[in-house]
Amino acid sequence: MSQSHRNEESLAHAPIGPLMVRLAMPAVAAQLINMLYNIVDRIYIGHIEEVGRTALTGLGVTFPILMLISAFTAFAGMGGAPLASIRLGAGDREGAEQILGNSTALLLCLSAALTVVFSIIKEPALMAFGASEETIGYALDYISIYLIGTVFVQLALGLNAYITAQGQALASMFSVLIGAVLNILLDPLFIFTFGLGVQGAAIATVISQGVSACWVVSFLCSQRSGLRIRWKNLRLTLPIVGQIASLGVAPFIMQSTESLVTVVLNSGLQFYGGDLYVATITVMQSVMQMVVMPVQGITQGIQPIMSYNFGAKNYQRVRKAFRLLLRTTLTVTVAAFALTALFPKSLALIFNDNLELVELVGQVMPIFFGGIWAFGAQIACQSAFMAMGQAKTSLFLALLRKVILLIPLAIILPRITGSVMGIYVAEPVADILASGTTLALFLHKRKTLLPE
Repeated sequence: MSQSHRNEESLAHAPIGPLMVRLAMPAVAAQLINMLYNIVDRIYIGHIEEVGRTALTGLGVTFPILMLISAFTAFAGMGGAPLASIRLGAGDREGAEQILGNSTALLLCLSAALTVVFSIIKEPALMAFGASEETIGYALDYISIYLIGTVFVQLALGLNAYITAQGQALASMFSVLIGAVLNILLDPLFIFTFGLGVQGAAIATVISQGVSACWVVSFLCSQRSGLRIRWKNLRLTLPIVGQIASLGVAPFIMQSTESLVTVVLNSGLQFYGGDLYVATITVMQSVMQMVVMPVQGITQGIQPIMSYNFGAKNYQRVRKAFRLLLRTTLTVTVAAFALTALFPKSLALIFNDNLELVELVGQVMPIFFGGIWAFGAQIACQSAFMAMGQAKTSLFLALLRKVILLIPLAIILPRITGSVMGIYVAEPVADILASGTTLALFLHKRKTLLPE
């Protein structure tokens, strides 16, 4: 039996606990490594002599564009990967490879369109996202170069989901590891040694993502992969694209609305506070990534187990996997709540040593992360709905936390209170309300989706 077939066999029969560890640990490591792409850039840029704080704020306002690019990656990649797992569980390998081929073609089309559109509108978009006359130059320096590598981001992250979908977690981790290690090595070289500053950080990221993309594509074209990219499947087929889109719209909205949230927060903080308050969001979003990405790694590790067994109608195994996922994600988010409440200044110092910024982050971080403890329930339930192909429910939950709750609260609360602190309070209120609603909805639908 080939290695790819053994991986699929383990999805169906291996004990859930050890299997989750085996799949989730590489996925968590991959997410942590992937997080380093942006985090390392911010750490190095924040410590550029004399201009570090201003450059860091400039980099922060590019975040909405980066998230939109990532959102389209999730649309094609995460929209198709669970469907491919379900097909594998049902014994339809040809159907799974058709989904992979259409997803690949879709990623290539999207990357070309995104590069052109954002290259045209980048300056007015960045000003709308919270840039000032002082920070716009740094933002343009970074994003102009980053956009050149859009195709690498799309292929590296979008197609890596298909490696995880077939249970090849170590290969998935390795694809991210290659790019991240290269980025860590190249960042100080381009930023400080060559004196390129923010532009150097972008160049290092593009090169690193390019190497990672080449590795992912070569793996999915090789005999090591149970699912392969084949020329005959690269022609876009409307029914398959429709299936990918119906499930992909939920992760797309989850990530694209993160971009919209950043715009609303940055604009509000710029209006009520100024550049210093915008810088706090850059720091706290970096810390949020340090929390969310490991949790996403856990869900990515266990999602193939749920998808494969849902396709095989082994509902008891799906329920058992979900219970373990929920306990794990809640443990992580409760620990994150404690860490951000107790050590906010220490976390801020990772990214910048400006005393004024560190002091302000120390005041607002415990408020901003006040509801993170509940977030574990939402991400576990959301992932379960995705794994079972529940497109409409996933779409509603993707809209709930950010579009329905957080954005209106971030606009209304500072006006009611007359204080910039209302913007920070909006985050925990949205987290708690959304998590409670998501858990209640899952418990309501569980008996229908997963009959005894």
